[in-house]
Amino acid sequence: MKTKILFVCLGNICRSPAAEQIMRETVERAGLSARITVDSAGTYGGHAGDLPDPRMRSAAARRGYTLTHRARKIREEDFERFDRIVVMDDMNYETVHRLAPSPEAAQKIFRMREFFRRFAHWSHVPDPYYEGHEGFELVLDMLEEGCSVLLDEIRG
Repeated sequence: MKTKILFVCLGNICRSPAAEQIMRETVERAGLSARITVDSAGTYGGHAGDLPDPRMRSAAARRGYTLTHRARKIREEDFERFDRIVVMDDMNYETVHRLAPSPEAAQKIFRMREFFRRFAHWSHVPDPYYEGHEGFELVLDMLEEGCSVLLDEIRG
């Protein structure tokens, strides 16, 4: 059975598309692409159709990730399509939780911080949109760790 993961942030142009690509490549390196699929979305639809922020694409490219996802807004049907919906912060958690069509669907929602070890002192993945270069690097560090831990959890 295939596990389907959706990463969610506000605009779907920084954190969640980076998490999507990091997870995709982490899964591929583990030889599990046939078992796990990933996507991303945002709680805000104003960037729909846009590529990820150029600063995030640049920071990700320096680590070997190519971000080509086109932004989209999360939809109620995503709760049927995905097994896990991983959000980047509490604001996104609350928004996605309100969108859940049932209590069972809401149980699919996780915070990325639940998969942190080295960054366990962080309560969220900060939005780098208003930050400098260091903000994007920090987010990528957090997402690499979180995706690795999430994959370990899925593998059991």
